[in-house]
Amino acid sequence: MPRLIDAIESPADLKRLSREELPQVAQELREAIIEAISKTGGHFSGPLGAVELCIALHRVFDSPRDRLIFDVGYQGFAHKILTGRRDRFPTIRQLGGLAPFLSRAESEHDIFGAGHGGTSLSAAVGIATARDLNKDDYDVVAIIGDGSITAGMAYEALNQAGHLGLRLLVILNDNGMSIAPNVGALNKYTTRIRSDRRLEHFEEMGKQMLHKLPLGDAMLDVAKRVKRGTLQLVVPGMIFEELGFTYLGPIDGHDINALIEVLERARHLRGNPVLLHIVTRKGKGFEPAEEDAWKWHTAVPFDPKSAKPLELPQGRTYTHTFTDTLIALAEQDPRVVAITAAMPDGTGLVEFAERFPDRFFDVGMAEQHAVTFAAGLAANGMRPVVAIYSTFLQRGFDQIVHDVCVQRLPVLFAIDRGGLVAEDGPTHHGAFDLVYLRGLPNMVMMAPKDLTELAAMLRTGLTLDQPAAVRYSRHTGLNAPEGLPEPLSIGRGELVRDGGDVAIVALGYMVDVALEAANRLQHEGIEAAVVNARFVKPMDQDLICEVVGRCGRLVTAEDGVLAGGFGSAVLQALAAGGVSPSGVAQIGIPDRFIEHGQRGALLERLGMTADGIMARCRHLLGTAQVAAPTGS
Repeated sequence: MPRLIDAIESPADLKRLSREELPQVAQELREAIIEAISKTGGHFSGPLGAVELCIALHRVFDSPRDRLIFDVGYQGFAHKILTGRRDRFPTIRQLGGLAPFLSRAESEHDIFGAGHGGTSLSAAVGIATARDLNKDDYDVVAIIGDGSITAGMAYEALNQAGHLGLRLLVILNDNGMSIAPNVGALNKYTTRIRSDRRLEHFEEMGKQMLHKLPLGDAMLDVAKRVKRGTLQLVVPGMIFEELGFTYLGPIDGHDINALIEVLERARHLRGNPVLLHIVTRKGKGFEPAEEDAWKWHTAVPFDPKSAKPLELPQGRTYTHTFTDTLIALAEQDPRVVAITAAMPDGTGLVEFAERFPDRFFDVGMAEQHAVTFAAGLAANGMRPVVAIYSTFLQRGFDQIVHDVCVQRLPVLFAIDRGGLVAEDGPTHHGAFDLVYLRGLPNMVMMAPKDLTELAAMLRTGLTLDQPAAVRYSRHTGLNAPEGLPEPLSIGRGELVRDGGDVAIVALGYMVDVALEAANRLQHEGIEAAVVNARFVKPMDQDLICEVVGRCGRLVTAEDGVLAGGFGSAVLQALAAGGVSPSGVAQIGIPDRFIEHGQRGALLERLGMTADGIMARCRHLLGTAQVAAPTGS
């Protein structure tokens, strides 16, 4: 029996189906998502929960003329399939395949790129305002989750939309989750109103009665003036109405007919922006994900029948070592507290939270608040550790500058997912942290070559009376610590291999790659020295100048962007020390956004491998010619 979705090449094809056929479309979309992600891995429970919503949106609205703006792009997996990308959907997250989130370069239906949560409302306000300035006529719809709406940007956008009275529809997709279970006062508020349907029935009944009475329209104006107090009696708080929105819901987000009807109604409401509150279930249609949506937020490749992973992870990750070390440090020092922004699992803080529930704080999807909250804790004698992915910490940059560094407060940033994170692509690569932190006065920045060094750096950071950052990879590492290692000497690097022909100055993950290259070059008669810099700031200028001065030729190796990054810092240190190497090559991420794809393939493409380092060394020594890596 042919699938209905095989005949859907655009939203117009979906509109030609009968209402009775739509549940089958939902089932087939879920099967397609499960089949693809079981092979590629990736975001999983969220896309399954938004299937009926995507169907209803494309049934009611006319994309791409009507603008559908998804907050975090994985909500739009079904949207991708319904907008002409069905045949390519199995390539998602693969090199050369579909993007893991929404991408303006991929489809005219992807109105706004969405990799980080909390952005859709601001973008939608901008798009709707441009529409009105251009005197155009189309609908603008922003879809945001109840986890993302805790982001400060979302409230700023709601405030402006209500103030402007924009013609705008906001859909609050409420599943009680962001990545981990939601926290905070707003989550408690949405929980209270999830099951309370009295508001919509009460308001509609009152309007119908008043329209039938003499002076009924005038009475409606009076009713609007007393509405605030009435709503407080019917649904506590009504924060969205207070912000100037017409509130609809909550309704069942898996009832396609109900969704279509309420979207049709919302489309024709005028006067105020509209907020439609729908309730969905993450993981809908895949029982293990329904039962544990947190675990299945992202999935490794798995068997759809047994739900078992196809490959078990090998080795110990940096995140695991961070967890164990932080718990050990917290046992020694009651001032140590841990902070995350809606990602206790990904950052490795679940066990810490269980061990020290009063010293663990999940602030929700609010990285800016997380940083300044930590600054406040530090200002009052605590030793806060802020664990956030590199790509998400970018959102708190202003707070790092003004609230932490200017005041020289002892906040320790544990920066997970530094470097390339492969399949999640340009919005998630940890490419820029070395640049955006190394220029800040008072900041100490470190990057470990192995797991023991990570533990030592965490301990070092908590001994300082100033801001510090430890930046590490998501991947497995070598040399697991036995107990707590001693703190490091600030600004001291390490000569891990001596040689006189060429100096390779490397950082973090790239140190082990540099060692492999140097050992292989020895078989060619080339003696390469390898320096483990350890510190991006302050840098060990004396060691670097001595080694590079002896060798005369330099290769820098980092897994961050080259423009203004670690390699630039090395060259500045050499200039300050009066050392001018006769040849320099720099290996790292070039000045462009790096696509999604398998990590090994990306590293090879960028020359960030032992082969790439060897080729650069040979070229500097004149023993071979080498073409620039394809990523340059």
